[in-house]
Amino acid sequence: MKHRDYKLFRAGEYYHIFNRGNAKQNIFLDDRDYLFFLKRSRENIVPEKVPFSQRRAPSPGGYVRKDTPPNSFALVCYCLMPNHFHLLIRQDTDLSISNLMLKVVTSYSKYFNRRYDRVGSLFQGPFKAVNISTDSYLLWLSAYIHQNPKVAGLVKNLEAYQWSSYPDFVGLRNGTLCEQGIVLSQFQGREDYANFVENSYEKIKQSKEVKELFLD
Repeated sequence: MKHRDYKLFRAGEYYHIFNRGNAKQNIFLDDRDYLFFLKRSRENIVPEKVPFSQRRAPSPGGYVRKDTPPNSFALVCYCLMPNHFHLLIRQDTDLSISNLMLKVVTSYSKYFNRRYDRVGSLFQGPFKAVNISTDSYLLWLSAYIHQNPKVAGLVKNLEAYQWSSYPDFVGLRNGTLCEQGIVLSQFQGREDYANFVENSYEKIKQSKEVKELFLD
């Protein structure tokens, strides 16, 4: 399965969106960085979920930021790692994911460069996007995304990693960013999904087709 060009994004389809730091450098250095990326993701992917009191005001010059129209996308799950990120997104209208990610990545890059007094590209080229064409791929991918922190040795228990949607999926956190039902509706409950994720990694590694979805 090859990476999809942005022109081929289609409404109603799911995509694995991922990228990593230039030269594999870290793109998140502390909690503030993770929170900023999540905030910009919420504002652009699911603006309808941003409380009115938290929406950004127009700039002093009177410029009004052009928001993403509500209900243009759905975020299924995510994981932010020190040097890369994974997002599983459904595009619900003809507004391309490319437009969405341009806003998120550009905003975050400007923030990061300004905060750490650096110049140059933060990410390793354009983001990657892979179309997820079947339910089985969708479920395996959600498991892979959620497995990242444990596989990387950052935590022993996935529940302990806060920069992932996994704690929401297993009921340990009441997050509203993700449309969890897209995945959980295919399991008997949260515990059933947790077991699926915990038991999935070896099977994922042995699947040649599914491995093509992953960031090496």
